[in-house]
Amino acid sequence: MRMESLKLDIRPIIGLEIHVQLATRTKMFCGCAVEFGAEPNSRVCPVCLGVPGALPVMNREAYRLAVKAALALNCRIARFTKWDRKSYYYPDLPKNYQISQYDLPLSFDGRFDVPVNGVLKPIRIRRAHLEEDAGKNIHESPSVTRVDLNRTGTPLLEIVTEPDITSADEAYWFCVELQRLVTYIGVSEANMQKGQMRFEPNINVRIIRDGREYRTPICEIKNLNSFRAVRAAVEYEIQRQVQDWLADPRYTLEHRGKENRGWNDTREVTEYQRGKEEAHDYRYFPDPDLVPVEPTEAELEAIRAELPELPIQRRMRFERAYGLSPADAETIVSDRATADLFEDAAKAGDARTLARQFISFWSMHANSRGTTIAGLGVDAGRMGELSRLTADGTINATAAVVIAEKMLGSANAPRVIAEREGLLQVRDVDQMQVWVDRAFAANEKAVQDAISNPKKHKQARGFLLGQVMKLSAGRADPKIVGELIDRKLASR
Repeated sequence: MRMESLKLDIRPIIGLEIHVQLATRTKMFCGCAVEFGAEPNSRVCPVCLGVPGALPVMNREAYRLAVKAALALNCRIARFTKWDRKSYYYPDLPKNYQISQYDLPLSFDGRFDVPVNGVLKPIRIRRAHLEEDAGKNIHESPSVTRVDLNRTGTPLLEIVTEPDITSADEAYWFCVELQRLVTYIGVSEANMQKGQMRFEPNINVRIIRDGREYRTPICEIKNLNSFRAVRAAVEYEIQRQVQDWLADPRYTLEHRGKENRGWNDTREVTEYQRGKEEAHDYRYFPDPDLVPVEPTEAELEAIRAELPELPIQRRMRFERAYGLSPADAETIVSDRATADLFEDAAKAGDARTLARQFISFWSMHANSRGTTIAGLGVDAGRMGELSRLTADGTINATAAVVIAEKMLGSANAPRVIAEREGLLQVRDVDQMQVWVDRAFAANEKAVQDAISNPKKHKQARGFLLGQVMKLSAGRADPKIVGELIDRKLASR
């Protein structure tokens, strides 16, 4: 980014901290259930409340899911990792410390390739480590803050990127693709509205003027609950930091340090909250109640074997193998079960026709029912058969729409439905010629326009084709009908 009139060379520097709630039944260090929307303070015990003498025990499933996500992010897995106490006081943290990982995280040195403007951009992953969540402060009244501790102790995977992101769009697509990844591999539901995935961009700007470099303060943005908010907050913060530096050249990292800012979704601005703590402020020290974790090679290989083909790679393969556009491939692959269904159905049908049907009427039915295409309950064999009947001309595209609707909630095969409803396409040329002759006889003006008026030829021909399809109740083959119409017009 350049501001030519001011002779400024501006480069945003953006890293992300992401908290992903892992899809476990119980909390990180106790047996309390992880349950969204439960009665406040009803899913707590002495361990997650920090009662003296209560001892934590690591949730093995949380560790397995964390390693699975780290492997998908191409991270190196530590063969020795320990737990640390991160000391700080908030009302929603009853122990006055959080169990986290400091100098020996479970994974590090990863990379996540994100498609930006049709090109894969590598974003380095500094670390991905396990920790427990805090509770939730509820500010529903100006005179009182209530605290719900149900969330306290919920397993979180914290993912920290290197500052490789340079724009709001890159930040947006990183977040979108990361959410897709963790849901695809089954480590998290990642519902942002439920707080199961939280993004905190760390933003500052490098400014070069007259050959001298300045860096604005690093600001961590909180309270982002949507991808749109991530993009808007990053865009706003870049512009704000440049403007504040222009107003006061001492607005730099050297003089102001780091700060936390909250996103105001109503006003679409960031607001100063407080100065940001450094690591020494948290007084990290090893947790004396938890033993280190030392995974074996066999354990890591077993987790690695669970990984499916990842979404970005699968989309690229669908484009190559099935001739799909990037947008269509993304729509189909966005849900893993739907992508699996598509591949199974393609074996029984015509892949390109199937893709059009997935994008059109199958997506429409899924959206209207608030589910995915896989959630419609139509098996791959029948979906594949419908695409094959359409591709080989046994039924036309209009009939396929009707048949698909009748397949929902029914076990009948598409051909059975087509025969019962009289939707099999007529391939009898003599019968189609009869319909063409009747359409010509009943629409002489359209015939004359098609023959003698070049400006109206296309419209008139289309009208005649529509009349034939109407006479045939949609059963005539439109390609053959078109040829018969052209032949008859040429002979007049």
